[in-house]
Amino acid sequence: MGFIETLRERGLVAQITHEDELKTHLAESPRAAYIGFDPTAASLHVGSLLQIMTLRRWQQAGGRVIVVVGGGTVMVGDPTGKTDLRQMLTPETIAHNMIGIQKQLSHFIDFSSDSKAIMVNNYDWLGPLNYLNFLREIGPHFSVNRMLTAECFKQRLEKGLSFLEFNYMLLQSYDFLHLYRAEQCTLQMGGDDQWSNILAGMELVRRIGGGKVFCLTTPLLTTSDGRKMGKTEKGAVWLDPTLTSPYDYFQYWRNVEDAVVENCLSYFTELPMAEVKRLASLPGAEINEAKTVLAYEATKLLHGQVAADQSLEAAKKLFSGGGAASGGEPELLVSASDFGDGLGVVDLLVVAKVVASKSEARRLIEQGGLAINGEKVDDIQVRIDRSAFHGDAGCLVKKGKKHYFRLRIAG
Repeated sequence: MGFIETLRERGLVAQITHEDELKTHLAESPRAAYIGFDPTAASLHVGSLLQIMTLRRWQQAGGRVIVVVGGGTVMVGDPTGKTDLRQMLTPETIAHNMIGIQKQLSHFIDFSSDSKAIMVNNYDWLGPLNYLNFLREIGPHFSVNRMLTAECFKQRLEKGLSFLEFNYMLLQSYDFLHLYRAEQCTLQMGGDDQWSNILAGMELVRRIGGGKVFCLTTPLLTTSDGRKMGKTEKGAVWLDPTLTSPYDYFQYWRNVEDAVVENCLSYFTELPMAEVKRLASLPGAEINEAKTVLAYEATKLLHGQVAADQSLEAAKKLFSGGGAASGGEPELLVSASDFGDGLGVVDLLVVAKVVASKSEARRLIEQGGLAINGEKVDDIQVRIDRSAFHGDAGCLVKKGKKHYFRLRIAG
């Protein structure tokens, strides 16, 4: 099955240009495709995972992967979906973030040779540009009237779009032109919210370079109420295990909404589609089996089988009510100076950051949602002392029905 057919089968095509021509183009010889990632942090998060998996499938189909890290464009800031101007990053921060991003991508993409995959920084070609020459070469091919109708600018226009951000579409388009010339790259892919930018790049290459190039976007992953997936109460779900532990990553996928299970299995695992359909059709509470498979397969792809096995085993123990230390629960540290000889349970929950406030802690207890070391706590006056911390096992806190934390005293 070809690359386009694989994406179609898994529901991964939102928009595509010249599909029949692209299929012929891909059948003629191995091609290069790229996706860009702005290095706004030292780690990518789940919001980038769909694009990462798309590149993985492209490489599996025999294509050459080009990962563009936007060291240049990040200095301008993509206005797509943003209500405010993006914070500017220093070159040193960008370089540091690139190292972390390549490390995470290496779990999914083979960078062992340049013929398989490369990572490039668009600052290398955008930085030296002469502004007047750039305007003369690129500017005539962009209509301001048309640009103002693009989805990527609409939200920013309501609050005020800076001229700095207005350049973003031109710079991203120039990326495609440069990669076509330097790397014979003929396909740009990305999320569907990038359609305007990607389409502009394709049109620029076809006009200036006369090149046969194409663009393809994937659907946006959203919850049932339309919100982008990839965040929890604690913030973004990172791909870096020091920021989001393998166990927390496992639990993120284990706790997705029933309505998105089939899409997540299709997008983020390599299970055959027949198995995806079977799992997604499980009735009632049996859908939790599908979520566990999703969590295991997604964790295995990113963190490896050992981490996936450990997370699965920890989840089984915790959901069965076991209190034995498994090593898989997220750990929270309480400083010895803060803990002293002991703390009231409300204060402990706040100090350990199990909850955000004392009022939330009281509600949790009064509603019967707290257990410590397997025993339900229903009195907000309870005091927790060091006897609740059992050596290396620490203190096991259960918040609600699904969330477990291993508390330890540090210092």
